[in-house]
Amino acid sequence: MDVIVTQGTASVVAAKQATAVIPIVFATANDPVGTGLVASLARPGGNLTGLSNQLGDTASKRLELLREVAPGLRRLAILANVGNPGAVLDMREAQAAVRMLGLEAVILEIRRAEDIGPAFEGAKGRADALYVSADPLANSNRVRINTLALAARSPTMHGVREYVDAGGLMSYGPNITDAYRRAADFVDKILRGAKPADILVEQPSKFDLVINLKALGLAIPESFLLRADEVIE
Repeated sequence: MDVIVTQGTASVVAAKQATAVIPIVFATANDPVGTGLVASLARPGGNLTGLSNQLGDTASKRLELLREVAPGLRRLAILANVGNPGAVLDMREAQAAVRMLGLEAVILEIRRAEDIGPAFEGAKGRADALYVSADPLANSNRVRINTLALAARSPTMHGVREYVDAGGLMSYGPNITDAYRRAADFVDKILRGAKPADILVEQPSKFDLVINLKALGLAIPESFLLRADEVIE
């Protein structure tokens, strides 16, 4: 095996634990320095490099956007897989942003798919909107999560557009398809002899705002729609 390509913080952690020799390229990972995947973005060290998705760094921006379409927001439910260090970082950043905005956070912790239903039951009547920390578990269950949110008439905010395709209200985050294309360039460099330790970790240069007008039928201001990179009608 010449190179391992993976994505998502939990998967990258597992790959790192499995080998310290085989080069690992991560297509996306949340705060690779904060989660201990690399020593620094400029000089990763070790056998890993790739692309940071900066989901935690943009949590406050997602909350600001959500407040624009849900101005009555007072209590925000934050759904996160607490078994994933990247999702936990995103959850904590979202919590900090909630406090700064003077809102109340309702934390919905999950570790497996079976926890999602009870989490929503526990949030009934306690939250005005839902923030979903993206990770493989949430991604695999994104249709179910959005179906439950729609049934609760709860606007949702995501960090990845694929959740909006699955019925979510809106997302703000990096383009994952572009990240995979860039990851291929990393693999090419390594196969040509470059060492992962010397290939700087890239950060997104652009974040996409995607909104789904079919979700909930909210009246979205025209000025807001004009700022969106994509509107699903």
